Amino acid sequence: MALKKPENMHYEEAIAELENIVNHLEAGDLALEDALKQFERGIALARSNNQKLQKAQQQVNILMQQDAQAPLQEFNNE
Repeated sequence: MALKKPENMHYEEAIAELENIVNHLEAGDLALEDALKQFERGIALARSNNQKLQKAQQQVNILMQQDAQAPLQEFNNE
């Protein structure tokens, strides 16, 4: 099965794969070449997720600036 590109993965999906990679690397039972490939994949996943987080933070900042003077209202979940 081909691996998805990190930029095409959902944040949570990438985190789960990253946790799996960390577990494999910490177990220490991979050959050096395989460990390097896993490490490279992990770095790609971490960088992609970092970009996604930065984008989300930027969107929140923009939304907050658009109406920073609006009074807070009670949330009604109906």
